[in-house]
Amino acid sequence: MTVQIIKHIDIEGPGTIGGFLDDDGIPYNVIDVFNEEPLPNSLSNTSAVIVLGGPMNVYEEEKYTFLKQEDEFLKEVIEEGLPTLGFCLGAQLIAKATGALVKQNPQKEIGWFSVSVTGEGSDDPLFRGFQEEFDVFQWHGDTFDIPEDAVRLAESELCPNQAFRVGSNIYGLQFHVEVTDEMIYQWLDAYRDEVNSLIGIVDPDQIIAVTKTKSESYKAQARQFCSNFVKLL
Repeated sequence: MTVQIIKHIDIEGPGTIGGFLDDDGIPYNVIDVFNEEPLPNSLSNTSAVIVLGGPMNVYEEEKYTFLKQEDEFLKEVIEEGLPTLGFCLGAQLIAKATGALVKQNPQKEIGWFSVSVTGEGSDDPLFRGFQEEFDVFQWHGDTFDIPEDAVRLAESELCPNQAFRVGSNIYGLQFHVEVTDEMIYQWLDAYRDEVNSLIGIVDPDQIIAVTKTKSESYKAQARQFCSNFVKLL
């Protein structure tokens, strides 16, 4: 049984998630849909699905044709009730596959922000071991509505819907658990035009400085998320 990881762009890979799975000897397969690697035809050998981020939007299916195929795949995954975890774009794709609206957030979140768990989140197995409020890394302009019959698990001041659970084991997180320091530095370089368009709101030097101070604690936090998730497999 293999964890299927869906990747949408080279610089947004599995990061801390891949490291955790390697350390724990959990088999996984990274599917690069941007470069036309096919999604599984069958879920019979899939233990879980992890959906990573990317710079595209869920409603850009004409520009990025793999998004339509991925939408159909995620609908099947959700129907089967396979453990699923999405980050940022991945969470938005899960929300869309369940019929929820994905739209622009009033303000982009790029950098380090605090999120708070809801009452339901504090009781959820994915957030076991977390404080009521903790820091996360964000890079998004869109947000999702909470799907019908889903549970909102986390929130923030700038983006009220930060995490949700569908059923017992399907999760969407607006923030990036999977990032490493190196990934953050890559993004600041690759998405420089976006950062430059937000001068006065986003300070890349501050992001780098804060990343250096949070490096070890964020790796530990990511490992806690991963540990909690694989217990659902």
